[in-house]
Amino acid sequence: MTTLHPSTAGFGAALQHYRSARRLSQLELALACDVSAKHVSFLESGRAQPSREMVARLGAGLLLPLGARNKLLQAAGFAPIFPTSPMNSVAVEPFREILNEMIAKHAPNPAMVVDRHWTVQEANNSSRTLLDALQGDGSETNIVRLLTSGPQVATVIANLPEVLSELMSRVQLEALEAGDDQDFQELIALLERATARYPRAAATTGQPILPLVVNYGDRQLRFVTAIAHFGSSEDVNVRDLRLELLFPADAETRAAIADWG
Repeated sequence: MTTLHPSTAGFGAALQHYRSARRLSQLELALACDVSAKHVSFLESGRAQPSREMVARLGAGLLLPLGARNKLLQAAGFAPIFPTSPMNSVAVEPFREILNEMIAKHAPNPAMVVDRHWTVQEANNSSRTLLDALQGDGSETNIVRLLTSGPQVATVIANLPEVLSELMSRVQLEALEAGDDQDFQELIALLERATARYPRAAATTGQPILPLVVNYGDRQLRFVTAIAHFGSSEDVNVRDLRLELLFPADAETRAAIADWG
């Protein structure tokens, strides 16, 4: 009879969860990590106990975000190896300064920095103009909550069903990557209710790039989004920061926002 170590059993379930989320077979994961499929099977069943190095290799092979890799290590009974610095810490400050410089230089185009749960950390004046248009008082700083429950969202965003559908896809993928994260589950619940209220028509799918279409005054503004992040950082919170850059999708929008910065 095989005796399972409690942390080993927890690790096996966590590994299987992440592998299933990635839609990988045990063989595919084994090939990605240069181990045998039999060893992956034994790790998931709890018949084998992973080393710290093996856990790190599996996390990298699964392309997990740093926070999820820490959770995988903890499930196996090891201490996290990636630091999680507070957003107002000295360690994060240099990165925030770089991001602030980038969003300032992006003006008059909107730009903002959001964390892993879509809460705005920094924004330039153009982004604040858009955020204020969606709610009036600027009190809500979480993009998902704003787009799902903002009092003026349905009036301001002309293609709200499409935007919500795309946002749902992104948040669901991020939730799978993050693993057991209650904040993501709450955001998904908000999006499920919102997409039920504003369903996306099948005929609107398949666009190469989905624009954000905003009714602003007597004009309709169109933006496309580019995303950047610190891919080389080994700090969980720094790696999770995203720079969302909005660009005018046409000449009319470019002219309309020329004085927003």
